[in-house]
Order: sequence, then structure tokens, then C-alpha cells
Amino acid sequence: MTSITNLPSLASSNTASKASSTATSLSNSRTGIANNFDQFLQLLTTQLKNQSPLDPLDTNQFTQQLVQFAGVEQQLRTNETLSSLVTANKVNNATSALGFVGANVTLDRKGSPMQDGQVKWLFSAPRAGTASVTIKDPDGNTVYVGAKTLSAGEQEYTWDGKLPNGSQASAGEYTISVSASDSARQVMDVKAYMLARVDSVDVSGDSPTIKVGNLDLALTDVKTIRRN
Repeated sequence: MTSITNLPSLASSNTASKASSTATSLSNSRTGIANNFDQFLQLLTTQLKNQSPLDPLDTNQFTQQLVQFAGVEQQLRTNETLSSLVTANKVNNATSALGFVGANVTLDRKGSPMQDGQVKWLFSAPRAGTASVTIKDPDGNTVYVGAKTLSAGEQEYTWDGKLPNGSQASAGEYTISVSASDSARQVMDVKAYMLARVDSVDVSGDSPTIKVGNLDLALTDVKTIRRN
């Protein structure tokens, strides 16, 4: 896992290495095509010089071969351009991912990691009301049951990590379930999202991933980004 202090140098090093390797490969491919093309022209010229007047060579076939060689060379140039664009995109993604470090993100999952002795979620309630909250540990054991007054809209919910016996819960991902009703005692659906701080970003793969507590999560799964 790469910390924020190592991200720029690592991204630059990886990008430079991949770009150099790709450029060398494409350069070698173009050189090979160029050599073969020269040999083909020499062979064509020789055959034309020594052809029988009574049985001339098929010029249409040679023309088709020339077109094919030109097409291959153009494809190599296109591949080189696409490779450069992909490399540039990876650098941009790595740079953009740096902005996530230290920020609070929400993800569409009910599990949330223990951070600094606390676990946080973001609730989204359609109306004001009350809710019964149940929290389970990574093994599926219920570690907390409590009530919360809800207001309409989004609001944070924090569990202090205290177990019924007074001890502190261990690190891990804790899941939450919410059963809520409004003032008229009508059941309402309250959404619970993970709310956690991004500790670091890993840019070693094809796409950046974020480290949240002890979880490795895809950057594309992030719902919102917040800075307090």
C-alpha cells in the first residue's frame, strides 16, 4: 500500500518505466516493418526488371501488398498514440486520487470500518422519526442495540465502539441495520451508508484503490467526498 508521501514518485516511476518499455517495443516493430518494406521493394524491383514480356507479373497483387504494408505501419503509429493516451490517463487518475487522502467518503454499503475507536455511518431519512439501530461485528455477533431520533434528510451516526461489558471493540468492519418509523408510526426506509476517512491511495494497479481502515475499496465505489 502506498502512502501519500510516496504517491507522486511512485506514479512517475511506474509511468516512466511503462512508457519507455512501450516506446521501445513500438520502435522495434516499426524498424522491422521498415526493413521488410525495403526488402519487399527490392524484390518487387528485381522481379519487374526480370519479368518475361510474354508473361508479365500481376501488378494488382503487388499494389495490394503495398497497401497492406502501409496499413500495418499506420496501425503501429495509431497504437503508439493510444498507448501514450492510456499512460497519460493513468497519471491523471493517480494525481486525482491524491485528493481523496484525508477526506471522508461515503459508500453504498452498510459495513463501516473502525477508525480512531469509532465507527461512522451516514443515514438518509425521508422524514423525521425514530429508529432502532443494531450493530454487528465482523463475525456477525450483535455488539450494540440502541435508539436514535431522526431528522429528515442526511445525518451522521457514530458508534463509540464500546461493548456491553465496557471494553473497546477491536478493529474491523461493522455492519448496521436500521428499523425506523415516523411520528405517525408509519414504517419508513432509512438508508445507511459507510462513512469513513481515506487513509491512503494505492496507484500500483490499473486503477487507483483507496485504503479505508483495514479495507481496500475501488475508487469508483465512492458515493460522496466530504472534508470537515
